[in-house]
Amino acid sequence: GPTRKMPLTASAMDFFQLFVPDNILKNMVVQTNMYAKKYQERFGSDDAWIDVTLTEMKAFLGYMISTSIHHCESVLSIWSSGFYSNKSIALIMTQSRFEKILKYFHIVAFRSSQTTHGLYKIQPFLDSLQNGFDSAFRPSQAQVLHEPLIDEDPVFIATCTERELRKRKKRKFSLWVRQCSSTGFICQIYVHLKEGSGADGLDALKNKPQLHSMVAKSLCQNASGKNYIIFTGPSITSLNLFEEFEKQGIYCCGLLSARKSDCTGLPPSMLNNPETPQSRGQYRIRMKGNMSLICWYNKGHFRFLTNAYSPVQQGVIIKRKSGEIPCPLAVEAFAAHLSYICKYDDKYSKYFISHKPNKTWQQVFWFAISIAINNAYILYKMSEAYHVTRYSRAQFGERLVKELLGLEDTSPSH
Repeated sequence: GPTRKMPLTASAMDFFQLFVPDNILKNMVVQTNMYAKKYQERFGSDDAWIDVTLTEMKAFLGYMISTSIHHCESVLSIWSSGFYSNKSIALIMTQSRFEKILKYFHIVAFRSSQTTHGLYKIQPFLDSLQNGFDSAFRPSQAQVLHEPLIDEDPVFIATCTERELRKRKKRKFSLWVRQCSSTGFICQIYVHLKEGSGADGLDALKNKPQLHSMVAKSLCQNASGKNYIIFTGPSITSLNLFEEFEKQGIYCCGLLSARKSDCTGLPPSMLNNPETPQSRGQYRIRMKGNMSLICWYNKGHFRFLTNAYSPVQQGVIIKRKSGEIPCPLAVEAFAAHLSYICKYDDKYSKYFISHKPNKTWQQVFWFAISIAINNAYILYKMSEAYHVTRYSRAQFGERLVKELLGLEDTSPSH
C-alpha cells in the first residue's frame, strides 16, 4: 500500500504530484524555452512566440489530460464548435498559444555527445517517474509482468476506418509493466524501442525468447531478495529465466505455450498431449528441484511452470456453469491474479490520453503520464481522502484537469 499518509483535504493534484512534482514541470518549462530558442536560431525567428511559464505548462498538460476523459480524437476539438468542444476550459488559453507550446514542447532540448539511447529525450522523466513509483507505494508479494492495453479507445476502434486503424497501429515501441496484482498499481515501466528493421529490431524479436527475457530482467532488476512472486504470460515463461530469478530470491508462476514459450530444458513428454482422454481437473506433474511443470486439463491442456507453489497443494477454479473444478494451487493463483489485471485493463485502459503524436518519445511520454494518473487514483482510493469525496476515475480526472488549469480551489468539496 501507500508509504505515506495523505491528509483528508488532499486534492487530485496532490496525488498526481507524488509522481510529477513541480520541479519536473519547471524543468519542462526550461527545456521547452531552450528548444524554442534553438529552433528559431536555426529556422528563423517566431514573433508569435513568448517564453512559456509554469502556469501555462500546467494548463497545457491539463488540456492533454482532458482527452483521456472525453476521448476526443484531437485535443484541438476543445476550441471547436463541434461535439467535443469545451467552452469552460477553452477560455484559459487560446488555441494558437496551445499550438505554439505543442510545437516546441520538450523534456530534453539538447542531445549530449555521450547519449546513444533512443529515448534520451524522455529518459530523465521516466527515471523521475520510477523514483516516484518506488517511494510512494510498497507493492504486494504477487506481481504480474505484461503489456497493458495502451492502444486505443474502444469507441474509436469501433468507428474508425481501416485506413485510420492501419495508420494508428504503426507504433515504434512496446511498453511493458510490472504491476501489483492486488491493487493494480504499476510499479515499473519498461519501454523497448523498435530501433530498426534488422535482426535486433522489435519486429524480428517479437516472438523470440531473448526479447521477452530481456524485458523480464529489466522489469525485475529492483525486485531481488524480496520474495516476490512474479506471474508471467507464455511469451516470458521459460525454465532458464525462472531458474535465474530463483537465484535472486524472485519466485515465478507462468503459463506455458509450445508455440510462444521458450521450452528449452523441459521434458517433451509433458509438452505433448496424452493419447488417453482426460477428464476436467486432471493433471500431471514433473519436478526438478523446486521447479514444477504442471499439465492441467480443462476443455484443453494448460501447462504451468512454477517454483512459488507446491504442486501437491490443492486449489479450485470456480465456474458459473461447471461449478468447482479441482486444480493445483498454482493454477488457482495464476487465474486469480491474471483476472484481476484483466479487470484493471477494462477499468483503466480507457483513460489513456487520446492525443497520438507522430514522435515516438512524445507517444511514450503521454502513455507514461496516463499511467501516473491511474496510479495516483489508486493511491487516492486507498487514502482517507477517498472517504471524504469518493470520486470515480472520470471525476478524479476532471478534477485534476480543473486544478491544472487553475479553475477551482484545490481543496475537495464536502
